[in-house]
Amino acid sequence: MSALRLLLLLLPLCPGPGPGPGSEAKVTRSCAETRQVLGARGYSLSLLPPALISGEHLRVCPQEYTCCSSETEQRLTKETEHTFRGLVEESGSFLVHTLAARHRKFDEFFRELLSASERSLAQLFSRSYGRLYAQHAPIFSGLFSRLRGHYGGASGGLDDTLADFWAQLLERAFPLLHPQYSFPPDYLLCLTRLASAADGSLQPFGDSPRRLRLQITRALVAARALIQGLATGRDVVSTALKVSMSEGCSRAVMRLTGCPLCRGDPSLPPCRGFCLNVARGCLSGGGLEPDWGSYLDALLLLAERLQGPFSFELAAESIGVKISEGLMFLQENSVGVSAQVFQGCGGPYPAPARTRRAPAPREEAGRLWTLAAEEERPTTAAGTNLPRLVWELRERLGRVRGFWAGLPLMVCGDPRMAADISQEAAPCWTGAGRGRYLPPIVGSSLAEQLNNPELEVDVSGPDLPTRRRRLQLRAATARMRAAALGHDLDLQDTDEDASGSGGGQHYADDWMAGTAAVAPPARPPRPPRRDSPGGKGGGGGSRHNQGRSRGGGAPVGFHTHPILILFLSALALLGPR
Repeated sequence: MSALRLLLLLLPLCPGPGPGPGSEAKVTRSCAETRQVLGARGYSLSLLPPALISGEHLRVCPQEYTCCSSETEQRLTKETEHTFRGLVEESGSFLVHTLAARHRKFDEFFRELLSASERSLAQLFSRSYGRLYAQHAPIFSGLFSRLRGHYGGASGGLDDTLADFWAQLLERAFPLLHPQYSFPPDYLLCLTRLASAADGSLQPFGDSPRRLRLQITRALVAARALIQGLATGRDVVSTALKVSMSEGCSRAVMRLTGCPLCRGDPSLPPCRGFCLNVARGCLSGGGLEPDWGSYLDALLLLAERLQGPFSFELAAESIGVKISEGLMFLQENSVGVSAQVFQGCGGPYPAPARTRRAPAPREEAGRLWTLAAEEERPTTAAGTNLPRLVWELRERLGRVRGFWAGLPLMVCGDPRMAADISQEAAPCWTGAGRGRYLPPIVGSSLAEQLNNPELEVDVSGPDLPTRRRRLQLRAATARMRAAALGHDLDLQDTDEDASGSGGGQHYADDWMAGTAAVAPPARPPRPPRRDSPGGKGGGGGSRHNQGRSRGGGAPVGFHTHPILILFLSALALLGPR
């Protein structure tokens, strides 16, 4: 009995049969596969043991048996982080490309429309009038140059640009109505100030300036807002895809894709649920939702307006129409307009006899009219049209509406990150070994990350760079929505159509190309920002009235010069046919 007791006391001290079959396999498993994979990536084989060793030195992977040294684990952590970042950018590259391509196509289209409108006007005038048009061409080329500047984001109001254009046109056209008179600079200054008076009593071009202002301004504002919105979206998305990796995220990605290598089983894919938890935890704070959906809605709304009531095509094509209508109004109402001018600024001095032009023969007038009537409308905008561009935009944006919510799914769709969904029942890497992933899979929202089993996520809100990107997106959205309603948020001063202080300019919806004239605005365009040697105000007109009576001055006539008739007739045909 004492011998049996002694045997029982000594039994615990004897070596046992060792670990079970599975554990023994871990101890004796070779690291040849890991050495082959990491060696091909440039890792030193001297840092990779031929067989599994104790993993007490590991800081991220399970501290059991391993094929990785401390240096190998650190390098793998950086490598897996780099791979994750690259996959995120690669998954969003099509979105950046879509916004960049739409921006380029719309920008080329809008610029080409303006250039085509300018070419059409210049070709018609140069063929019909030659030197006469060449003398006045800088007025029209200057208008288009400033319109392109406003489209490109130049500061200042379009109202001032258009007011300056009409003032310059009046200074050139009015003397052509009366070639028998001389109009010095101070008289012309009085003329433009009288036409820009607050009471609106003199409207030499009728309602055409107001209609042109409404049509071209709101179309130009809408086009500029769309281009700026696409550029903002492109830049914001590009920076948002450059993920900032927290330490917890880096360690989680290493456990996901790097630790199977350290366990000597690089061919074992990570479990899909494991990948989704890691990806959603790493990407939850850097997305652009919910502002992304509002941004896309504003883009589509503005694009629809640009092919409808704010049609940029119609606006560009009708610039010549509105100008010609204004000049024809001046010609047809020259008697009344001249009477008002002569009453307000005084009768002009007679022109020297040698400067008076002879009228053109009737045959030339008929030939020029025929040239203008037979002029064909050129092909514009590189063979495309606005409805097609809008359709392409709508079709492409429809694919990216849920991009940020679906980004983790795209990342985990890569075979380097997770097992294929078709192999979900097969054993996979769980973070601790081979098996099935049992923890719950959390959603994509920031609040749901409180229960993420793979990493701790700061759920207090997005970081500062993400908040800035969302603010940029909101600003672009607000600008596009305002432009779709006829507001220009880039212009701080208001006019008679403004809805409130600081709300930008607003342009009414009462135009369509070719409609009849409507009532004049409450306040005419602003006077041009120019001074003359005669000083400011209406001094030029008062000087012309002093010491001169209707009887004693030069006779006031209202004869329209035939050259001006030809000039105005061609302008009337500048629009689309």
